[in-house]
Amino acid sequence: MANTIGKSIFKELQKKLTPMNFWKTKTLNEMTSDEWESLCDNCGKCCLVKLEDEDTEEIYFTNVVCDLIVLDNCRCSRYLERCTLVPECLDLKQEANFKDYTWLPKTCAYRLLADGKPLPSWHPLITNDSDSVHEAGVSIRSYAVKESEIGDDDLQNYIIDWQEKFI
Repeated sequence: MANTIGKSIFKELQKKLTPMNFWKTKTLNEMTSDEWESLCDNCGKCCLVKLEDEDTEEIYFTNVVCDLIVLDNCRCSRYLERCTLVPECLDLKQEANFKDYTWLPKTCAYRLLADGKPLPSWHPLITNDSDSVHEAGVSIRSYAVKESEIGDDDLQNYIIDWQEKFI
């Protein structure tokens, strides 16, 4: 059911986006809010718990994800309230300097476009299929565990070693 709802929302949002391929002609700051939101491929990687080494400032991703994520479609179940419910949640803004967000996955559309790079071939805006991110194996759907499922276990036990092409 969640996947069907996600697909219908994606299709409705896509109908509002004019012209198609807007990401090739507009800067992030020039996009409408619908265009901006459609850039998210729903991989879920930004919702993974991250740890920072205090000495090196290096960021480590874990496979532990926020409890608000619906793993079937990697979308937030309380998207509009997420920053209130989860104070650590970062609301990416169009005005942001994405060069500062080095922790964003290398596949993130916001980061790619800010760096002048194209969207990957599996991106839902390219394929017109909201499941393409999952079918390409880029989303967290197959390996993420919710925060509430790990209990008191040490988060360091959940650090993942990314394959270079998917970070």
